[in-house]
Amino acid sequence: MLRYTLMRLGIFVGCLVVVWGLVYSGVAPRGLGDSNGLWIILLALVISAPISFVVLRKERDRASIQVARRMERMKANFRASAGQEDEADDQTRAQGQAS
Repeated sequence: MLRYTLMRLGIFVGCLVVVWGLVYSGVAPRGLGDSNGLWIILLALVISAPISFVVLRKERDRASIQVARRMERMKANFRASAGQEDEADDQTRAQGQAS
């Protein structure tokens, strides 16, 4: 997941540099008043999102598989832990009734 996040951040930074260059060279329009920095960031986000969606598809699928495996392990551990607690509770109740 960290790898995917870093790759996505890299694509955003690349788009940010390109958009900044286009805005300051006059190819892309500037923001109104003091909003030029915000305009550049928003434009870079809008451009980088579909690029990340297409380019990082395989990496996103790998990360998804890893997260699903981790969740299955956690569920199995939870079920095992709950089963042990139930057994201990049953034994305590059985000892209480025998007394």
